Amino acid sequence: MSPFKKLASAAALVALTQVAQAQTTNLHAQIDQLANKLEPKVIQWRRDFHQNPELSNREVKTAEKVAKHLKSLGFEVKTGVAKTGIIGILKGGQPGPVVALRADMDALPVTERNSLPFASKVRTTFNNQEVGVMHACGHDTHIAMLMGAAEILAQHKKDLKGTVKFIFQPAEEGAPAGEEGGADVMVAQGALENPKVDAIFGLHINSATEVGTLKYRPQGTMASSDNFKIKVKGRQAHGAYPWMSVDPIVVSAQIINGIQTIVSRQMELTNEAAVITVGAIHGGVRTNIIPEEVEMIGTIRALDPKMQEQLHEKLRRTAEMIAASSGATATVEIVKNTPITYNHEALTAHMLPVLHTVAGQQNVVLTKAVTGAEDFAYYQQKVPGVFVFVGGMSKGQDVSKIPAHHTPDFMIDESGLKLGVRTLAYLAVDYLNNPLKK
Repeated sequence: MSPFKKLASAAALVALTQVAQAQTTNLHAQIDQLANKLEPKVIQWRRDFHQNPELSNREVKTAEKVAKHLKSLGFEVKTGVAKTGIIGILKGGQPGPVVALRADMDALPVTERNSLPFASKVRTTFNNQEVGVMHACGHDTHIAMLMGAAEILAQHKKDLKGTVKFIFQPAEEGAPAGEEGGADVMVAQGALENPKVDAIFGLHINSATEVGTLKYRPQGTMASSDNFKIKVKGRQAHGAYPWMSVDPIVVSAQIINGIQTIVSRQMELTNEAAVITVGAIHGGVRTNIIPEEVEMIGTIRALDPKMQEQLHEKLRRTAEMIAASSGATATVEIVKNTPITYNHEALTAHMLPVLHTVAGQQNVVLTKAVTGAEDFAYYQQKVPGVFVFVGGMSKGQDVSKIPAHHTPDFMIDESGLKLGVRTLAYLAVDYLNNPLKK
């Protein structure tokens, strides 16, 4: 190619890029206008969901409201995915990749304790106990924000260069005992297929992050969550004659102490954080009987796959050997529950300028990893994905006094919802206009 043709080709490419950038900037402005207009509706949706929460795999009325909204926008809608999940498909006016946006819909068995006029009064039975039901983790805001993004993008269908798939997922908090549910079931039932998703984005409201702020982290962002059960078997005896027993209660106490040294003394914590927590211990029926068996259950959290396997190995070894040293036996069962929420490194870097644009660079914070878990990880195991946090705390508040997620006093500043709506819409539009090169 002659130098003149090379220059002409380069100039043409620059011109096309400038046109694409101008179109994207114009679309951003229109998204912002619609987000302002929709804000009262998004807040009202959120309050409705908050006042009428439903537990995992029981999100029937919630799903009906979501499906009705998506159908009113002209989407192709699939219902009953993974029990109550909803998938809405919006095909743009031009061919291109497929991007997915996800929100979770389930509430928690928590009794709400605040004076909100739309506070939940719902009660139900969970694990054979009567409990209150509350959106104590902000999933009500996630549903409302994604519904808002859906309405905005539907009005720009002709401008979309590809397809947007809206995933409203049940049971993020975990399915009831004896049931399956959540993201892994959504994936197994084809949530990322037909059409095949190229990238997926999700967000989570955070009650300890100021409104107007986005937080992100490449690679391990939220921990894996694995459950364990340890059964310690000894020899039963009268409480007055402990030398005739192999006391499983004393052995269990030693195991619990030993477990604490796994993280503090055996893991390379300069790599990533890790947690082992014993959440419950059961054994014995009387003051004067040393029981034969004690059972304890707990959770293992890791942010690195190699460390996750090491934690499992060391937990087994610690429990079994401490028990053996006292003449008891320990049986350890570990069930992998939720994988590490792992933000695709290249996709995170690719979309970071979009976060800067939507929130302002000064309001986008590189955050530390957290040891909470999120089953968005199952989507990320199949396709590149990024999960970000959006602020839900009123400005100027003392973070140390903010009620935590999963507590009766959990509270969200609804002025933070608009940024979540805009973020979801921006991520979809910008990815379709400029997909990550494979």
